[in-house]
Amino acid sequence: MNFKFLQKKIPSYLLIGAVVVLLLMLFEPTRSFAQDATGAKTGTINDVPAATAGKPTVSEVGEVAGHNKIAINIMWTLLAGFLVMFMQAGFALVETGFTQKKNVAHTMGMNFMVYAVGMFGFWICGFAFMFGGALNAATLGGAPGVISHEYVVHMFGHDFGLAGSVGFFLNSDVYDVGVFTLFLFQMVFMDTTATIPTGSMAERWSFKSFLIFGFFISMFVYPIYGNWVWGGGWLSQLGANFGLGHGMVDFAGSSVVHMVGGVAALAGAIIIGPRIGKFNADGTTNTIPGHNIPMALLGTFILALGWFGFNPGSTLAGGDFRISIVAVNTMMAGTAGTLAVLVLLYIQKKKPDPGMLANGMLAGLVAITAPCAFVNSLSSVIIGAIAGCLVVLTIYIMDYKVKIDDPVGAFAVHGVNGAWGVLAVGLFADGSYGDGWNGVAGPVKGLFYGDASQLGAQSLGTLTCLVFVFVVMYAFFKISNKITPIRVKAEDEIAGLDIPEMGVQGYID
Repeated sequence: MNFKFLQKKIPSYLLIGAVVVLLLMLFEPTRSFAQDATGAKTGTINDVPAATAGKPTVSEVGEVAGHNKIAINIMWTLLAGFLVMFMQAGFALVETGFTQKKNVAHTMGMNFMVYAVGMFGFWICGFAFMFGGALNAATLGGAPGVISHEYVVHMFGHDFGLAGSVGFFLNSDVYDVGVFTLFLFQMVFMDTTATIPTGSMAERWSFKSFLIFGFFISMFVYPIYGNWVWGGGWLSQLGANFGLGHGMVDFAGSSVVHMVGGVAALAGAIIIGPRIGKFNADGTTNTIPGHNIPMALLGTFILALGWFGFNPGSTLAGGDFRISIVAVNTMMAGTAGTLAVLVLLYIQKKKPDPGMLANGMLAGLVAITAPCAFVNSLSSVIIGAIAGCLVVLTIYIMDYKVKIDDPVGAFAVHGVNGAWGVLAVGLFADGSYGDGWNGVAGPVKGLFYGDASQLGAQSLGTLTCLVFVFVVMYAFFKISNKITPIRVKAEDEIAGLDIPEMGVQGYID
């Protein structure tokens, strides 16, 4: 071969490199692997802690297996909590995108600060009120040495739990890995509730008033109702005490998280009143468009991602195979909500408004949050589709009938569909999951699968949430308005809240 010819055409360093690569390709397959490339040799009996190295007893092997099981559950719950925490970014983008450019820093600021304010309120006393009577979660290790306690009243021959009384400031009495895992997971759930009214009251809410609200809802309202459903309180015991199914069942928070936030948002929107220019003197309604639809849709996708922590994470157990069912049901309901809205818009001969489509997805996700572990995929699609219809109907009623200004549709998405999700458990739960839920033997079944009493428990829980949260939050907004006005000055609202309330502009043109 004419190598001189090749050298003229190809640089010598490339020829050398090609030869090296060729040699590696020829000899590499013949070389034996000294490492453990498949992992088959990694993790042996020598890695099991034992009094005699390499010869663990059955008891020692059992302790390691138990430790690993709880470790998997704790890791899964924490990772799910991290996903839920990221939902705060989604809420911030959705609400800011759906509001006006002149209020960007203010709307973003509320969504940012509710994380810090809500966390401290929950740390001070909210967590204790909510879970002080149920700190010993078996999937998280049972919190050995931690003594839970619940305030109860005794009526009609039964105990009615009202609030927990252990765990204030996460003190040394609850200094346990399982309790701290539960705190983180439940804190980010609470933060979802607390941020919902920032949408319904956006563009006219005083920042100082908002800060007071953040502490109040995280310290009292969310935890008290949450205790009644998740903390061993009286709604959870409707089954054991009165034979109403398994008591109030809300797997991941259609009522505890979303309906509480949605009803609080409704009370706030009523008290604060509509934005200037929303309704005319003759009663007609003006549309005040959001300034950034791409931002809102991006936020919706972030929320949809976070819901995979929200719903599957509520198993509190990485080894619970039901996680896959929960995740798929969550996906199906969200997309069914979007498609239902699309069909409705076309039936009404309207354009496919991206903002309304986004609310359809969120409505489906909210509605499936309570029943996600108890229903099949067809039921999840039905639940999500109904949620999409409900969100369109509710937004229309609020805008054109009752004249309540809710800039992002917070009550329609979270309030109405939170209620629908809880009721859906009482209708569609198919009896394939939930054996022993709330201390009642047998799986959870709804009306369509033979247990009408479960619908009774769900209905009572929904009504309780509506009355309790609305009355308390309506009174709170009335009283807090005496402390510091909840609404900004009219001239500030017209000009934009970024400079008057926050001192900076959200955008610099």
